Amino acid sequence: MKLRLAALCAVLALPCAAQPAAPAYPKVAPAPGGSVIVPTAGAERAVTEFHYSPARRAGDWLYISGVIAGPAPDEKRDAEAFKAQTRRAFAHLKRTLEAGGAGFADVVMINTFHVWNGPGFTGTRDEQFAAFSAVKDEFMSEPYPAWTAVGTSGLLTDNGVVEIQMIAYAPRK
Repeated sequence: MKLRLAALCAVLALPCAAQPAAPAYPKVAPAPGGSVIVPTAGAERAVTEFHYSPARRAGDWLYISGVIAGPAPDEKRDAEAFKAQTRRAFAHLKRTLEAGGAGFADVVMINTFHVWNGPGFTGTRDEQFAAFSAVKDEFMSEPYPAWTAVGTSGLLTDNGVVEIQMIAYAPRK
């Protein structure tokens, strides 16, 4: 009977008490000095499984945890594929910034952690950096943020190529 009721509610697009409402995103939860920001359902895994915040507002500052760009199992690992993977990471960063009331123009600092010789990218260090920089410039214009790029031997995901962390100055309105 419950299954039939749920099916009827779905067909008629009626609210149904037997079906819980989907949570709304972004989620913003109070925290000391500001708030925790969870921009999407996918980012909620950071909180529930790994116990960190995708983004944390502290006063007028927004701290965004690292977002990894790299290939999915069925994706290529050349420069053009890496550009698409980097665009995907920047789109996620954009959603996170917007959920915190900011945009790329508010970013004052970027830290990137690059796996220069890992399995996620088949080109050289210079090719990887050029591809990453080109995509970054699609999303960010002058005045440019400060930026530190660090080479590392690995990231949390096996095929991760670069992890991008940001800090934005975004006074509350």
